[in-house]
Amino acid sequence: MRRSKERSRFIALCVAPAVILFFIFMVLPTLNVFRMSLFERGAYSPTETFVGLNNFKVLFQDAKFIASMQNTILLIVVVTAVTFFFALVFAGILTREKIKGQSFFRVIFYIPNILSVVVIAGIFSAIYKPENGMLNSVLSAIAGRDVMILWKDQQMVMISIIIAMVWQAIGYYMVMYMASMSAVPVDLYESASLDGAGRLAQFFQITLPLIWTNIRTTLTFFIISTINMAFLFVKAMVAKGMADVGLSFMYNQKDAGLYGYSMAAGVVIFLFSFLLSALVNQVTRRDVLEM
Repeated sequence: MRRSKERSRFIALCVAPAVILFFIFMVLPTLNVFRMSLFERGAYSPTETFVGLNNFKVLFQDAKFIASMQNTILLIVVVTAVTFFFALVFAGILTREKIKGQSFFRVIFYIPNILSVVVIAGIFSAIYKPENGMLNSVLSAIAGRDVMILWKDQQMVMISIIIAMVWQAIGYYMVMYMASMSAVPVDLYESASLDGAGRLAQFFQITLPLIWTNIRTTLTFFIISTINMAFLFVKAMVAKGMADVGLSFMYNQKDAGLYGYSMAAGVVIFLFSFLLSALVNQVTRRDVLEM
């Protein structure tokens, strides 16, 4: 009994610093955001005026906020679908097929993930440059005439951000799926081949069900990270006012001195990401298959 109590105290002492830091730097600031969303406060004014839910009422009538959330949802849906499709395809090819230099391709695909968003924004800004950017130069060579597409213009800016975000994320998730696929017993594929199942059938009937738990985890994580990464790419790549996502709208309101209004936007984005993650987690729930 005494040894059990000593063990519990030791565990509590080990966990306590992490719990205290998490409470101070995560829980308290989050609660403060919820509190500030109910007040109206100027940029440099220490006084706060309680306005209740008025900030939220104004927020849901703000066309700019609605447009920013539409852009956020667009990025979540398109970037998630495209990234996971290519990550699974590349992981399947590099895991199942005998290709020379597999380790080389793994490193090459993973490199974009270790680059900062600022570096990636600089790379793609050069690629998107209207006059002599690589993308327009390639399209001009294919078309046989000068192609001058303004990739970061109002009409094309979201497509440009999607391409950059997908390029940045594919390698990370490809490596994660390769680790899961490598753990699938080869005997299952050999038995399926003897039964006449092709590569595609094996992928959907063996590989996907056995790595589904990993896919669910990465999917939830990716949705949350996309909301954050979208803000970073917009701030680093796009001129102010050209395109907004939820978090960039929030920061713009903060820069304008509307602290309470900014915090109300933050609360909505927080609840949106939490509910969306819970919904995706529920929709993708299925029985776990054991190897």
